[in-house]
Amino acid sequence: MAAEPTLEAPIGDVAAETHASAEHASSGGLPQFEMQHWVGQAGYLLILFVITYVLIAKVFAPRMRRVIDERAETIDGAIATARSVQAEAEAQAEAARAEVEKARADARATAAAAKARVTEEFNARLAADEAVVGARIAEAEAKIAATRDTAMGNVTTIAADATSAMVERLTGKAPTAAELNATIKGAA
Repeated sequence: MAAEPTLEAPIGDVAAETHASAEHASSGGLPQFEMQHWVGQAGYLLILFVITYVLIAKVFAPRMRRVIDERAETIDGAIATARSVQAEAEAQAEAARAEVEKARADARATAAAAKARVTEEFNARLAADEAVVGARIAEAEAKIAATRDTAMGNVTTIAADATSAMVERLTGKAPTAAELNATIKGAA
């Protein structure tokens, strides 16, 4: 038959456990607050402090200083670059303004030259047209004068014929050529 397990613990062990529990309960709780452990804790604290200080002073702080310095150099470099780019942009803007002003002045000069050329061409064309018109007017006036002179030469003949016809009709007898000429010359 198999032995049955017993739930009983040896009496000595239970007494030791009870004594440790009672001692623990009477000590006030946490062992790190007991005075007998403070010297050891202070030693460990001092060792950890020295290790932490050495790590921070020799490893982490130089790395952080390097990073901070690199960032500062990067920022300073970026600011210097931005200022130089800004100065260059201002110089380019000034050059562009100067080019625009020069282009405007050139455009004004070109426009003035073109206007002068067009005005000159217009005046030349106008003078040529006026000369042609003047020549035509002179020619027309000459033709008118010739026609008038011819008409005036015929007026004497027409006046003589009309006067002869009127006198003949009124008097019944035709006047002589000498009488007609004297009357026409007296009327003129």
